[in-house]
Amino acid sequence: MLGNDKKSNQKGLKIIIVGCGKVGSTLTEELSAEGHDVSVIDQNAGAVQTLSDAYDVMGYAGNGASLKLLQEAGIDTADLIIAVTGSDELNLLCCTVAKRESNCAAIARVRTPEYSEEADYLRERLGLALIVNPDQEAANEITRVLTLPTALEIDTFMHAQAELIKIKIPENNVMDGKTIATIAREHSFHMLICGVERDGIAHIPSGAFVLHSGDQISFIGTRKHTKEFLESVGFDTKSVKDTMIVGGGRSAMYLAKNLMNSGIQVKIIEKDLEKCRKLSENFPNAVIIQGDGTDESVLMESGLKEAESFIPLTGIDEENVMLTLHAKHVSKAKVITKINRNSFRDVIDSMDLGSVIYPRYITSEVIVAYVRAMRDSKKYKSNVLTLYHLFNAQAEAVEFRVSQNSKIIGKKLMDLKIKENTLIALIFHRGKVIIPGGSSVIEANDRVIVVTANLGLDHIEDILA
Repeated sequence: MLGNDKKSNQKGLKIIIVGCGKVGSTLTEELSAEGHDVSVIDQNAGAVQTLSDAYDVMGYAGNGASLKLLQEAGIDTADLIIAVTGSDELNLLCCTVAKRESNCAAIARVRTPEYSEEADYLRERLGLALIVNPDQEAANEITRVLTLPTALEIDTFMHAQAELIKIKIPENNVMDGKTIATIAREHSFHMLICGVERDGIAHIPSGAFVLHSGDQISFIGTRKHTKEFLESVGFDTKSVKDTMIVGGGRSAMYLAKNLMNSGIQVKIIEKDLEKCRKLSENFPNAVIIQGDGTDESVLMESGLKEAESFIPLTGIDEENVMLTLHAKHVSKAKVITKINRNSFRDVIDSMDLGSVIYPRYITSEVIVAYVRAMRDSKKYKSNVLTLYHLFNAQAEAVEFRVSQNSKIIGKKLMDLKIKENTLIALIFHRGKVIIPGGSSVIEANDRVIVVTANLGLDHIEDILA
């Protein structure tokens, strides 16, 4: 056992995280900060000690599938086990052993395409709460952005009936120098600007907030209305027709499948011959080029100058960043940069890297939403349905289902005392998406999206001051 002695936090859940890599570290940070009693397991004693010291969690060095070690970590009283090691088989085995020993819920990270295709079967047969695939989730997010390439990020709610879109205001744009209230009057679409990042600082704005070029803004609405708004303020809303991907690993395979299903032509550069053969077999309609995608001459010969979008997926952050910067220098392609590590965020944010995708945060969002719903359901019988981090995790967008005994039911929003830096951004009522005003009323079973800088909301009542 490693780390400091730590008493169980009765307000939170007892959670065991197996795997202290990128995702495990992110989950440890977020879940311990939200008041859960977290224990971590990994065969790397140094990684366990690092997390134990940094976040005051219990640490155990060893095999997470060992019944003896799981018992030592307290699996018999645990509410949840999350297995996010680098091995799919180990993750599934950890969850299986834990489920046989206790009544805890179990979440496994599974990345292998063959297993992912059988995710529903595995989840049902093994009794898992969730199977999370970070490569697939990242591919889904990249696909959404390429269908609306002027967006930096696109997050979906309410089974994709609503979208939260982030854009950067360019020089001389019609929004520059205007208040949000003025923009709402001049562009009267059913959408709401609910977040602004300026100079690295996130704001939950009021109608009096003045926008400037260089601001990154997030706004929410239906796909139809968000596209209409973008067009009205001078943004292109056409999907890209083709993309060039560097790297032929798992991420590229998931992404290629998504893009080709969306009618986007795919070109993949991969230097490993065997991977090229496998890609050609799986995607006969794609262009597969065997070559070093980090070689400038290979990129130019492959048509980088003419590409409408460019996505480096080499697995090495530094290479992805350099390839993105090179693509922006020699072409007009929409670029998306995948970053696996969390270090040097300020430096990365200062670069013009287009849309930046962090798979570890995409994965943690899915799991943290489940954890909040799990804790919430025990106390309030309402659920956190979806969660997204905004502006480098300075804010969150959270989707709630409102229970029948909620304190906010039947009251006009103008009569609710809502915390500062918190905004009710959207209401989904009986199949209708509503951009709320002061006279809007929330009813039982409505779904409500809240954008807030007050992190860690567990249930809808947490918005009240």
